[in-house]
Amino acid sequence: MARRTGPGWLTVPEILEELAIPRRTWQRWHALGRTPKPMVRLPNGEYRVRRSVFDAWLADHEVGA
Repeated sequence: MARRTGPGWLTVPEILEELAIPRRTWQRWHALGRTPKPMVRLPNGEYRVRRSVFDAWLADHEVGA
């Protein structure tokens, strides 16, 4: 299970879990510039995304009913 970060921030494993997608899909989206922006890259190489940015990114990708 993904470890929890500070309030308002998500790790990539948390995003993968929420979207139910494999890491490779996320990596491909990132290479194509399709992941949420901005993402923060920590000195250890891990990424963090603000929850508000992620939620807005999801809303932008919703398909109309």
